[in-house]
Amino acid sequence: MPRSKSADTPIETSFEPYLKDIGKGRDGEGGHYRRNVERELNHFLEWVAGERGPDNQTGVLPDDTSRNPQFEDLSESVYREYARYLAGERGLKQNTAQTYYAYLSSWTGWCVTEGYLDAHYAKRSTARGPLPDDDGRRPGDQQAWSPDDRHQLTEYVIQRFNETYDEYTEAEPNSLERLSKRYYAIKAARDRALVYVIAYTAVRVGELLRDPSDPRRRGLRWEEVNIEDGSLTVYRKKQQWDTASLPKPVIQPLKTYRKLIEPPSDRWPVFPTFSPRTLGELVRSKLAERGLTEEEIADRRDDHPRDFLLALDEDIRPDSMTTKGARNVLERLTDAADIDISDSNHSYLAPHGGRRGMGEILVRSFGYTVAARYLDNSEEMVRERYTHIEAGKLGDMATEGIADIDSVPISQDAGVGGEEEV
Repeated sequence: MPRSKSADTPIETSFEPYLKDIGKGRDGEGGHYRRNVERELNHFLEWVAGERGPDNQTGVLPDDTSRNPQFEDLSESVYREYARYLAGERGLKQNTAQTYYAYLSSWTGWCVTEGYLDAHYAKRSTARGPLPDDDGRRPGDQQAWSPDDRHQLTEYVIQRFNETYDEYTEAEPNSLERLSKRYYAIKAARDRALVYVIAYTAVRVGELLRDPSDPRRRGLRWEEVNIEDGSLTVYRKKQQWDTASLPKPVIQPLKTYRKLIEPPSDRWPVFPTFSPRTLGELVRSKLAERGLTEEEIADRRDDHPRDFLLALDEDIRPDSMTTKGARNVLERLTDAADIDISDSNHSYLAPHGGRRGMGEILVRSFGYTVAARYLDNSEEMVRERYTHIEAGKLGDMATEGIADIDSVPISQDAGVGGEEEV
């Protein structure tokens, strides 16, 4: 994308608009994720200016200038040096260095989109080279939603839905306010159902939602949900349609959500997009195809506080949310629920973590064979991904064996629950 802004624009001028875009709340001023990113961007700015690092090094600015860092000062080599700084001189743990670099990379991508930079330097392999290597990580080290994280997230979406639903039912009947409250209740119900499906079905997010690069993956529809039988029909990773289970915790969120949204037909997506721009373009074009004038379309839209509600009334079927959209929703919900997550790739509860978390439950409770069937994977692959569970169980068995056969006394360190050193 060609640069649309001057190369001598100070770097710092981009921070506030970017942070507002990723922030929480009406003005984009809040959110745990925003605070973390803001802190790291300011650290990067100080480093570029030579105010961070060993002995306040000169940074990347020319020696004969005292101006603030500008976008023309950034290059692939600058990002490489900062990656080296994160990995070494700053003394960060491996996953923390990766996370902080990811914050910087996200801002850089935004700067390319907005025309501040010509290229996404942070993504280049040469720039990322000095970062800690992930090749040695055990499968069990990859993100999996813990019971505490899962509980905190589901508790939040329950609370959020209850609040919005109460506001909807308490609003004056047949009023614009009630329509508006219904929209927020539907959105909260959709978010709750999405969280429960991801957390407990272990269905891959690509099997639930739309992938713009694959026309076969157009997203789950209501005709493919059988709440009574407790099953979903999804297009699997192995390129064929198959049935997935709906465990009991998922049933009520889906049932309540469907009753609230009242889809005009079973061909509606279960998790539709709520993008105002996308929905606005959709209803205008579809109503125009039906012969309505621009004035008539404007009147219809004025009668509905949201284009999504107009689409429901007119049976204008929107697209499903995309897989990227689901990640955005989970990032927003993780932040709103004040869940502190940090790994090398994500600072939020990612969709694949929900699947892995369910895998943990099944392997520990029923073994690899049952888990493989539920996860739609081979038993060999499940064993490989959850070897840490088997290692822990073998350790427990070894401990029992030692106690039964060897009768070696359990050692106690002096001063730590044992006798004091003399």
